[in-house]
Amino acid sequence: MNHALHHADCLDWMKSQPADSVDLVFGSPPYEDARTYGIGMSFRGQAWVDWMVPQVLEAIRICKGLVAIVVEGRTRGFRWSATPILLMADLHRAGVRLRKPPAFQRVGIPGSGGPDFWRNDYEFIVCCTSGGKLPWSDNTATGKPPKYPPGGPPSHRTSATRGYQNGDARVKDRVYSPPTLSNPGNVIRRNVGGGAMGSDLAHENEAPFPETLVEPFVRCFCPHDGITYDPWCGSGTVAAVCEQWGRHSIGTDVRESQVELATLRIEEARRKTDQGVLF
Repeated sequence: MNHALHHADCLDWMKSQPADSVDLVFGSPPYEDARTYGIGMSFRGQAWVDWMVPQVLEAIRICKGLVAIVVEGRTRGFRWSATPILLMADLHRAGVRLRKPPAFQRVGIPGSGGPDFWRNDYEFIVCCTSGGKLPWSDNTATGKPPKYPPGGPPSHRTSATRGYQNGDARVKDRVYSPPTLSNPGNVIRRNVGGGAMGSDLAHENEAPFPETLVEPFVRCFCPHDGITYDPWCGSGTVAAVCEQWGRHSIGTDVRESQVELATLRIEEARRKTDQGVLF
């Protein structure tokens, strides 16, 4: 597979690219000012949202399919910043077609709920498109055989009989055939930390996510030989998954150190692929 890494600001790089030039965008930006990343990252609240919106709009422009971004807000003084929801609201008002955001469920950070509330066990994955049905998807690629057999043919009431008006007549005119693979749903449960990230190299980045989080997006929403773009490539997790599943990738990062790290990650992924090692 071909993988291109660029030491660049993602917004500047995306502005130089033609429309509809990648099949999938998947990545995770800095979560407000949770870390400075050595670049003085300090946006909070609406300022962070204002920083993110132009990047998402450019990602939608260059992507012919799904744009999926893992985001989370911060809690200070018993108040959550709500930045993932504020971002979605501003994108919605800008005319962006949002999809229901999947939840990335993982064991949360101890103490993340504070002394009086529950631990935070999930993050939002903001998903959006330029509109309409996705040009390519295989939404059951990571599904499993249905757990339960069908319970009989489905039925429904017609408009005239809903609410038990004019009796309780039902329409039974369809034959249900269970799918080979079930739709996996939009709650993505993954282990994180320790040896669950897919590579020891991931831990050289401040905030890595596991390869198993990227896998369903790459397999379900980027065709074979398609291109996935990660605007904030960090340790190269997205590129590593693309290498293992037969997709090309592009990554950008403002830090040269991360481009170098991602290069090592791609080399490692190629060795794993040659050895037949997958998740």
